[in-house]
Amino acid sequence: MASTYTSNIGVEKIGAGEQAGTWGTTTNNNLDIIDRAINGVGAITLSGTSHTLTTSDGTLSEGGNKVLVLGGSPSGTNTITISPNDQDKMYFVHNNSGQTATFTQGSGGNVSIPDGAKGLIFADGAGSGAKVTDLLDGFAFGGTKITSTAAEINLMDGGTSAGTTAVADGDGIVTNDGGTMRQTTAATFSTYFNANLVTVPSAITSSSATLTPSSAQSIYQKVDTSSNNVALTLAIGSLAIGQYIIVDKTSSSNTLTLSYPSNSQGVSLGSSASFAIAINQNGSIFTFVESIKY
Repeated sequence: MASTYTSNIGVEKIGAGEQAGTWGTTTNNNLDIIDRAINGVGAITLSGTSHTLTTSDGTLSEGGNKVLVLGGSPSGTNTITISPNDQDKMYFVHNNSGQTATFTQGSGGNVSIPDGAKGLIFADGAGSGAKVTDLLDGFAFGGTKITSTAAEINLMDGGTSAGTTAVADGDGIVTNDGGTMRQTTAATFSTYFNANLVTVPSAITSSSATLTPSSAQSIYQKVDTSSNNVALTLAIGSLAIGQYIIVDKTSSSNTLTLSYPSNSQGVSLGSSASFAIAINQNGSIFTFVESIKY
């Protein structure tokens, strides 16, 4: 009985009664084929725009390697045909050829690996309709399929290129939510920033008070003078330069007197003030203006 060969890597199966006295040579060759199929690294030299990656029965062949390192000097995108088209194949590919490498086995579909990139591909050996599949396209972590494109992932990696696409309320912004990455609408961020841009404390009603900001937030401070005159001292506190305090006298009864840190500059109406804006000028003094609304 003549020898036959395994379907995918061409290992020779010696026929009954064959190769008496010489079967050891065949067996050793088979072991080399298996070794190459499991862990072999083949340097593939490309030229022109096409290359045939062949696995031949019973021989150590280029297509029998597990890892393909592409080199050479192809003149453009190089189409690599996996032959024969009825063998299942899985390859780890490192493309150092200087050009894109496109793997094909039939009409079912191809996979392109850009220069400098790595890939893991599977050829299904379906004959003329064989398909090559990128096994890294759509893989999953923890049961969740990755659907991002390489370009989207590269954006997360950073860079100096930025566009001018208009931002709308429904647009998503990626944020780290206590260690979990989430996508939040621009409208939600707008609400948060507006809420934290200006704080609105409870109205001041006591006859004498000092307003000292405890955080770097501008303040809209209401002052209720309906029961008594109020003398209010404004302090810089934790305000950043350019942040401000707005003082709003909410009653037409009685008076509001404002005091500022020494050397602050502005127009002061003394006890006639009922509305004032004080802006942190340099970290220690205010530039301010007072006005009357009653």
